[in-house]
Amino acid sequence: MTSCAAPRSQTEPGTSMRRGACPSLAAPMQTGDGLLVRLRPATGGLTPAELRALAEAAADCGSGIIEVTARGNLQVRGLIASSVPALAAAIGEAGIAVTDGVAIETPPLAGFDPREIADPRPLAAALRDAIAERRPALALAPKLSIVIDGNGRFHLRDVAADLRLEARNSEDGLRWLLSFGGAGRPERPVALLEAERVVPALMEILAELDHFGPAARGRDLDADAIRQRLSAGLDPLPAAGGTSPFLPAGIHDFGDGRTVLGVALAFAQTDSASLIAFLQSAGELGATEIRLAPRHGLLVLGLSREAAALAQQLALSHGFLVSADDPRNNVATCAGLACASALMDTKVMAGLLLEVGADLLDGSLAIHLSGCPKGCARPVASPLTLVGAPSGYALVVNGAASVAPSAYTDEGGIKAALAALNALVRENKDAGESARSCLTRLGTAHIVDAFEQG
Repeated sequence: MTSCAAPRSQTEPGTSMRRGACPSLAAPMQTGDGLLVRLRPATGGLTPAELRALAEAAADCGSGIIEVTARGNLQVRGLIASSVPALAAAIGEAGIAVTDGVAIETPPLAGFDPREIADPRPLAAALRDAIAERRPALALAPKLSIVIDGNGRFHLRDVAADLRLEARNSEDGLRWLLSFGGAGRPERPVALLEAERVVPALMEILAELDHFGPAARGRDLDADAIRQRLSAGLDPLPAAGGTSPFLPAGIHDFGDGRTVLGVALAFAQTDSASLIAFLQSAGELGATEIRLAPRHGLLVLGLSREAAALAQQLALSHGFLVSADDPRNNVATCAGLACASALMDTKVMAGLLLEVGADLLDGSLAIHLSGCPKGCARPVASPLTLVGAPSGYALVVNGAASVAPSAYTDEGGIKAALAALNALVRENKDAGESARSCLTRLGTAHIVDAFEQG
């Protein structure tokens, strides 16, 4: 058991509150509940024993709160400066390799998903090696992301990326569609590349971003110029992939007796004790590997169908989401008061919404609860976004947390305001109509009136 006992303090030397920084073992981030570390396993997954060891270290060295982010990264909260080295040592002792630097993401079931056109992991590994070996080293934006997607069942099309590669079948065989994008903007197809051209092309593009400066992102690239450079003489490019998301929760059948149990962390968080108990049971039932997944998911491999059903019930008993129709899937929350910027306890607000908002939470729309206007949990627009404000709570209709609010209510009126939104849907939707369609038909003015009048 790792010993991390040390006096706690609110501010730790050598840490950063800079917006846009990415917390890591080498550079943890100061938050409202201590230091935060984000981990990306270097391998495709972790064994139950490895993840259990990490959860034990999170409890010994931090608050015991563990998160899986919307992009599928693991976060450990509540650390202090003197406990971070002990966490790093425990991770090393467990045999867990983590990666830092440019975020190169592949689907959670890469190499396992029989529907994928190609396994994206070899390309991802080759690109990581090329970036690591490049001299002089590239100075890139901390949040720059590259997605390499084999185009399978559990894809990453709804995960924003500065640079995206998606496997495509063509008359000439396998090709990789390169697109530029980013949060809140359509992706721009740039080139269809043979596998051997991918790494040189991306290194050229990354060098261009390096030339622009350490804040440059995919949106800053001249897509037309790069398209001409890479694709001169080729036929018109296909459209980029759609954005239909997948929910990790559920029992997923991949044929040939291959079953994957998906669970998700309610409101992106769990505690070490719950995770350890679930992993212990899953391991005893035959689980061999755990893969982190976008939308706060854990995918459990190695279980039989019968064992997956048992593990699913155990996961539910420990507070995890286990089905796509769980209303908690439709609520996106940030860390809330665990963040120094937050003006709302998002976890308490999520519970209140579940209590009074059954008609809103029919699965047709996402509701974003953001502690402040930064909107970290969901930077894109949502049908309904509730934002913590100095005077109470602000409601944004069809927008992100950062845009001008449509309505306000105070601390005493928030429960009635949420209940009124729910009643607006319940009393006005037609037979078979979804909450989202109903609100769209009624329009912003009716939504604002209901919220403000309570």
